[in-house]
Amino acid sequence: MADNRTFAPGWPGISPRWTSSAKSGVGTSLSGASRVWFTISHGILDEIYYPRVDLACTRDMGLIVTDGKDFIAEEKRDMDHQQEYISAGVPAYHLTNASRQGRFKIEKEILTDPLRDTLVQMTRFTALQGSLADYHLYVILAPHIHNQGYENTAWVGDYKGYPMLFAQQDGITLALACSSAWLHRSVGFAGVSDGWRDLAQHKQMTWAYERAENGNVALTGEIDLVGSQGSFVLVVGFGSNQSEAGQRALSSLYQDFSLTRSLYIDHWRSWLKKYTPPDMDQKNDLYPISMMVLRVHEAKSFAGGLIASLSIPWGSSKGDNDMGGYHLVWPRDLVESATGLLAAGAQEDALRVLQYLKVTQDADGHWPQNMWLDGSPYWDGIQLDETAFPILLVDLARRLGALPEKEVPHFWAMVHRAASFIAKMGPVTQQDRWEEDPGYSPFTLAVEVAGLLAAADLAELHGETELADYLRQTADIWNDHIDDWTYVVDTELSKQVGVTGYYVRITPPDIAETSSPAGGFVPIKNRPPEQSLEPAALIVSPDALALVRFGLRAPDDPRIVSTLQVIDACLKVETPFGPAWHRYNEDGYGEHRDGLPFDGTGVGQLWPLLGGERAMLELATGHIEKARALLKTMEAFANPGGMLPEQVWGGSDIPEKELFFGKPSGSAMPLVWAHAEYIKLRRSLRDGVLFDLPPQTVERYLVQKTTSIFTSWRFNNKTRSMPSGKKLRIEVQAPAVVHWSADGWQTIQDTPTHNPGVDIQIADLPTQELPAGARIDFTFYWPEARHWEGKNFVVQISSAREK
Repeated sequence: MADNRTFAPGWPGISPRWTSSAKSGVGTSLSGASRVWFTISHGILDEIYYPRVDLACTRDMGLIVTDGKDFIAEEKRDMDHQQEYISAGVPAYHLTNASRQGRFKIEKEILTDPLRDTLVQMTRFTALQGSLADYHLYVILAPHIHNQGYENTAWVGDYKGYPMLFAQQDGITLALACSSAWLHRSVGFAGVSDGWRDLAQHKQMTWAYERAENGNVALTGEIDLVGSQGSFVLVVGFGSNQSEAGQRALSSLYQDFSLTRSLYIDHWRSWLKKYTPPDMDQKNDLYPISMMVLRVHEAKSFAGGLIASLSIPWGSSKGDNDMGGYHLVWPRDLVESATGLLAAGAQEDALRVLQYLKVTQDADGHWPQNMWLDGSPYWDGIQLDETAFPILLVDLARRLGALPEKEVPHFWAMVHRAASFIAKMGPVTQQDRWEEDPGYSPFTLAVEVAGLLAAADLAELHGETELADYLRQTADIWNDHIDDWTYVVDTELSKQVGVTGYYVRITPPDIAETSSPAGGFVPIKNRPPEQSLEPAALIVSPDALALVRFGLRAPDDPRIVSTLQVIDACLKVETPFGPAWHRYNEDGYGEHRDGLPFDGTGVGQLWPLLGGERAMLELATGHIEKARALLKTMEAFANPGGMLPEQVWGGSDIPEKELFFGKPSGSAMPLVWAHAEYIKLRRSLRDGVLFDLPPQTVERYLVQKTTSIFTSWRFNNKTRSMPSGKKLRIEVQAPAVVHWSADGWQTIQDTPTHNPGVDIQIADLPTQELPAGARIDFTFYWPEARHWEGKNFVVQISSAREK
């Protein structure tokens, strides 16, 4: 060897990066004894997760072929890739990577061992030109243990005399073992002394470093092609230390691969068989793949915890500063996934989600914006739709019979806390569903209102009639005001499109400087500072369709119809596969126009799941064929492995960046939420009705056409005017005495607040007899703090016809 030093030079290695988010496959065993997950792209293994689905332990593991002199070919860059499922919908993959010069091909079967914490890759190398002796084959594995590229330590070692390569960080150890003999082994620091650099320079291994401490490291081994006759098994084992990881790796090596394969596939076939619809195309159908994607993303030691995606968007540009990626739990995505499971009939799986939600709810009633599987928050935003969605899941599971009536009381405390939080903090949300802006969002309002009505039913079931009345009254108040808060008329945009008005994406929290929330400005995230503020009235989103999806508005409501025209004029793009929509105009979450990765700014691309949501609207309208066409479009957006992306590229082709019009971009793939939406759409098309449409809103607002007898005033929603004939409800977060007058303080009344059964205080002022033109002046005395508010507030009485 040219260099045989024990310790690798070049600490700590180059700055670590993750890899492509464009996964063509994801997988895990259904066995709880195997706590390993994996992802595939570009013909190789990418991230391997252990012992939790939110903890990545590798960047990638691929093969390199050389002739030892002047030829080198790396699987992911220099070969043509083909991928097939070993069995339909089962996350076990057959990969074929072929030399572009016709010299050789590499075939691999990848799965995990159901009996232990290992990943197993059966590999066959075939020489198409020359013989096996003419080639050198190397495996390179890049550890990123515990979601980190730095602070990994690698070494050359053995278990019970069986040679392996190891890496360790923060109590997790991985072992790389091979059924073939190793001809050479080495570890090093990425970009300096790793095997890839050695092979790129010398076309064979010349370095044999035995240890690389506390950096961005890589493991490299040369496989004995001739001795193995081109067929061998690679195993990555995991444990808390070298012995545990080595023991598991060697156990999987000694077990016959065909047995491992059969156990893995049989478990999956049994599960999928229970949920295969009768109308499924057995040869080419996205349904079993979508079901598999949902199931793969569930944790094992935290049953019911489904992460958003086994990917890191634009991973090749992300490092240790993005430890979470999308392998976190978003409560909204989680409920969407559980609803998809219910749509498929997978009731036991959905109930695990409900149990998980019950134990991860914060004490005040909300769920974190997103969280690790143990419930620890990652980001600290509050999105009120994420608090309302679990209520809707309980209600849906109960109505379907998935949640037996005897079990409902066990979830009432969770629902009560969630409803209390919504009633206390709403209607304004700190963040919308796109995790960006505070304010009045049609989507969030729709989910809040539906959630409050569902919670009211459960409150009544538990004998809490006062609380049920309050929750329904609050829902009615908010539903009455959705148009005031989010519908605009006679704007520059409405004139361009030729409509009277439309629902906007979001309006800012009600503030004194504007007479209406729609008159304010909203920040546009992920845009350069000079482009980060736009008039709320000019930003639109398909989010408004939630008003139909959750039963607050009829699909033929003129305001919905005109909003659809504006959405299509501003956000719809016809791709080669069918129409797709942006999240909102001026969106900045996506690649730059030149294809460079999103780096905090960019241009928002097209979201396939929005096509699924639009199909639901078409189905609700009775346009069945349009809905079916959008289903086919959604299917066409999947990659060859059947993975649905978060976004597809909406610009001209940029082949060198793997960006093609209508094909997946560099964002998350697969997006579990998108697969759940697909399953719900399939169920809805089969039944002819929207599967997750809440009946409470439909009955109350579309059938009975209920309106509120109240107008509400809150500190986060300071109503300035109210129609005559209504009572003024004052809602505050601590006990108070409302000191008020309806005649300019000539006469004064004091009305104490009371608790209606949730964490809020209310006082109803008898203003229903006041004529238009009158005004109510009021302030507060806070008895617990023993002080006056020190400021007066005013609400004007307008004509009942005025808005």
